[in-house]
Amino acid sequence: MKKLQDVDLSQKLEKEIYKKQLKALQYEMLNAQQFLFNNKIGLIIAFEGMDAAGKGGAIKRLTERIDPRGLLVWPISAPQPHEMRYHYMQRFWRKLPQHGQIAIFDRSWYGRVLVERIEGFAEEAEWKRAYEEINSFEKQLTDEDYIMIKFWIHIDSDEQLKRFNERAADPYKSWKLTAEDWRNRDKFNLYCEAADEMFEKTDSENAPWHLIPGNDKNYARVQVLKEVVTHIEKEVTKRGLKLTNIFESGNKTTAHKEKSEFIDIIPKPVKSKKKKLKKR
Repeated sequence: MKKLQDVDLSQKLEKEIYKKQLKALQYEMLNAQQFLFNNKIGLIIAFEGMDAAGKGGAIKRLTERIDPRGLLVWPISAPQPHEMRYHYMQRFWRKLPQHGQIAIFDRSWYGRVLVERIEGFAEEAEWKRAYEEINSFEKQLTDEDYIMIKFWIHIDSDEQLKRFNERAADPYKSWKLTAEDWRNRDKFNLYCEAADEMFEKTDSENAPWHLIPGNDKNYARVQVLKEVVTHIEKEVTKRGLKLTNIFESGNKTTAHKEKSEFIDIIPKPVKSKKKKLKKR
């Protein structure tokens, strides 16, 4: 597994190429969504990265053309007081998608080994134990016909500062910037070290990490889409299926015929009563 220092942040994509690739990949994603729905395979995508890395922008482009009725997007922040009464994974179990749905987590259960570790909200024994707990959680899901993919969108410290300053100067974006963001920036290197250990401990074949160069937003957004579509196709193939183009086939191609989730109630025909003629 690569480390963050190995990520090539010089990767860029020209605007016109970006637009062309983005549109094509978004339609591939729509096709993949419909295929997953037809075959009742769930998809879980987790996004992590530094503040202002572009997670929200990548999620927006990833979901722009897909059917919102089969989509859940969860922005994850610090647990609420009532959530802290439970095991830290409880709030994530409650947000899992149905089979056939997609759930996207903007930050995730990995907060246990990132912010909770760095800020001291979890004891050392707790966050060290979390690696095994997380691996078990993800294995349970992928064993139950879910596909899982995890992204870290990476930017360097200079790019983060540039984006912070741009947000501060823009009244329509300043709400994104908080005092906590500036505090976390002072611990940039500590977060990088924690992330590298996280990749080493939790990267697996069933739930792989993908490190995305994020200094160029266009490149990052397209790369996320490419990785998602490629991973879905790989996982579908492992199940003995083929990711077909359902639009070209008139939406008739599925791995198996599904029964309707609803019971069709067909009323019985009303028999007309014939009047009997009385004998005279």
